[in-house]
Amino acid sequence: MTTYDSDLLQLLNERGHVHQVTDSAGLDALAARQTVTGYVGFDPTAPSLHIGNLASIMLLRRVQQAGHRPIVIMGGGTAKVGDPSGKDETRQMLTEDVLSANIASIKSSFEKMLRFDDSETGALLINNDDWLSELGYIELLRDVGSHFTINRMLTFDSVKLRLDREQPLTFLEFNYMIMQAYDFMKLSRDYGCQLQLGGSDQWGNIVNGIELTRRMDGKEVFGVTAPLITRADGQKMGKSVSGAIWLNEDQLPAYDFWQYWRNTDDRDVGRFLKLFTDLPLDEIARLKALEGNEINTAKAILADEVTKLVRGEEAAKSARATAEQTFAGGGMGEDLPTLDIPAEGMRVGAVLTALGFTASNGEAKRKIAEGAVKIDGETVSDPGFLIEIADGDEARLSLGKKKHAALRKT
Repeated sequence: MTTYDSDLLQLLNERGHVHQVTDSAGLDALAARQTVTGYVGFDPTAPSLHIGNLASIMLLRRVQQAGHRPIVIMGGGTAKVGDPSGKDETRQMLTEDVLSANIASIKSSFEKMLRFDDSETGALLINNDDWLSELGYIELLRDVGSHFTINRMLTFDSVKLRLDREQPLTFLEFNYMIMQAYDFMKLSRDYGCQLQLGGSDQWGNIVNGIELTRRMDGKEVFGVTAPLITRADGQKMGKSVSGAIWLNEDQLPAYDFWQYWRNTDDRDVGRFLKLFTDLPLDEIARLKALEGNEINTAKAILADEVTKLVRGEEAAKSARATAEQTFAGGGMGEDLPTLDIPAEGMRVGAVLTALGFTASNGEAKRKIAEGAVKIDGETVSDPGFLIEIADGDEARLSLGKKKHAALRKT
């Protein structure tokens, strides 16, 4: 493994956060002799970030842990355009009110994972709409656009992907890379920011910002990208049968969040402990080496640590207690997902889909045919089975060994 002089690059590298660095020797020397300010941008396109964003938040957490200053850029301006990276279709346009509400909702996630204060390494949260919306069109074209060539812009993956698939790429989206590059230059000027971090799909955008800053201001700035985080089964992080795994409690209950991490593939446990927790590396090595049923101990620790980081210690304790009651004692547990069943009852297949345990009624029928569905411990074999709950009673529905819910009468 590569070793570095600076705590910043050494920490990022040993925890598995480094994919590419624009000038590793230059950044290493800079970070070894002074405090570095680094930023990551997040577009507020929903009321919550999801765990696909968690790797980027951890980059900022590592920046602060290494004694440097993190900046969170909320893309209130860039979100009006939409990043074409990895997208086949144009994003839905969001209003100012929706973007503002999303930013307010998302802010709590950063406040749990970063330290915001007035110290030299205190985190900052800034909305790039503060400067992007003030730009005059002619001014932008003349002062910034002149540093970009269409030839080079057409070589970036975000553009090539759309063109190769013959998907429309609007002129609005085509300008996204100019706006993000301008962000880096603006942060360099106003905040002394020397580093942009992001996922590997942001490499082209980061390089654009570095080149623009050098051309306009003659300053040297740097970029670090993290590897794309995929699970051992090849699936992208952040997705499940039930949908996105949201960071905010009001978008996804703590138990469901905890359970996602508890269900981690054995092959991913060590890597995820490095990336998404603060556990010491020697402890992670010990947990990763566990075999057989003992690896479940490591998975529960992973779930505890990530939930504590993202949702808080009480949420982690509550989710763990619910899991223990559900799996060990066959009980309900306070945090178990619940569904209200109407007085006239509800078909079991519809219940599975309503809970998000299955993506469709067709999938629900297949699971029932496989004998994977139980109500209060009894296997359900009829896809048309009508679930009725008496007043004051509740039932426990299970899909396999890992998904459970409480059913109550409306």
